[in-house]
Amino acid sequence: MWNLLKILKKHLAKSILASMVLGLIFGYFFDSKFLSMFIIPLTFLMVFPMMVNLNYKELLNKGNGALIVSSQGINFILIPFIAFCIGSIFFKNQPMIFVGFMLMSVLPTSGMTISWTGFAKGNIHAAIKITIVALLLSALIAPLVLKMYLGTTVAIPIFKIIRQILIVVLIPMIAGATLRYIMINNIGLEQYNSKWKMRFPLLSSLGVIGIIFVATSLKAKTIINNPSIIILLIIPIILFYLINFTITTMIGRFFFSWEDSIALVYGTVMRNLSVALAIAMTAFSSEGSNIALIIAVAYIFQVQMAAWYIKLVQKKSV
Repeated sequence: MWNLLKILKKHLAKSILASMVLGLIFGYFFDSKFLSMFIIPLTFLMVFPMMVNLNYKELLNKGNGALIVSSQGINFILIPFIAFCIGSIFFKNQPMIFVGFMLMSVLPTSGMTISWTGFAKGNIHAAIKITIVALLLSALIAPLVLKMYLGTTVAIPIFKIIRQILIVVLIPMIAGATLRYIMINNIGLEQYNSKWKMRFPLLSSLGVIGIIFVATSLKAKTIINNPSIIILLIIPIILFYLINFTITTMIGRFFFSWEDSIALVYGTVMRNLSVALAIAMTAFSSEGSNIALIIAVAYIFQVQMAAWYIKLVQKKSV
C-alpha cells in the first residue's frame, strides 16, 4: 500500500487530474449525491496526517521574527488583496467561484510548505514557524478578511467558517501533536523519523485525491455541459500564482538571506488548499461543490508551479 501511495504522491499533479477525470465520468453517469457522506472522513484523512509531523517546539526557538511577521503580512493582507483584484475581473458574475478563489487566498501555507522549502535548500526551521503561526492565525483572520472583501455581495457564514476552521485545523493540530508525542515516546525519534515521518504525508495525499473526486463528481454534469468553465478558472489561477511568486521572490531577495527568502516564498505562495477544500465542502452547504471546483483545479497548478520554482532557484544558485 505504501508503495502505491508513494507513486500517487510523487505524481500528485497527475493523480489529482486523474481523480478529477474519474470524478467527472462517475458523476455524469451515476447519481453521486451519496458521496457527500465521505466528505468529513476524507477531510480528516486529508488534514490530520499533515499536522502530525509539525514540531511545535520550533516556536520556542528565538530568531526569524522579521521573516515571520513579513510572511503573515503577505499571507493575510497582500495575497488576499491580489486575489480580490484578479477575482473582480474574472468572477464578477460568478460569486460562488469568487468565494472559492478568495477562500484559498486567505488560508496560507500548505502541508507541503516545509517539504518544498527543504527541497529548495531553504530555512526549514523558519518554514515550520511560518506554517504553525499561519495555521493558528487563519482561524481568526481568514473569516474576517473573507467577510471584508465579499460580505456585501455574498452571504458569508462567518461564525460557521470560524467553527469549521477550528474543527478542521485546531482539533487535528492537537490530535496530531498528541500522536507525535506518544509515538516518539514509544518508538523513539530515530524510528519515527526513519519509518513514519514520510508516511503521514502519503495519507494526506490520498485524502486530497479522494475529496477532489467527490467534489468533481458532485459538479460533473455542470462541467461536462459547460466545459468552458474550466478554461475560465485556469487563467486567473495561473495569474494568481505567477504574481505571488514574482512579488514574494523580490521581497525575499531584497530583504532576507537566500535560505530565508525560500522559506518566505513557500510559506506564502503555497495556500492551504486542503483546509480551503474542507471549509468549502462543510461550511457552505449546497454551494460547497461550486466553491470547491476552483480549489480543486488550483491543486494541479500549485503542485506543478512549486516544482518549477525549485528548478528555477537551483539554476540561479549555480
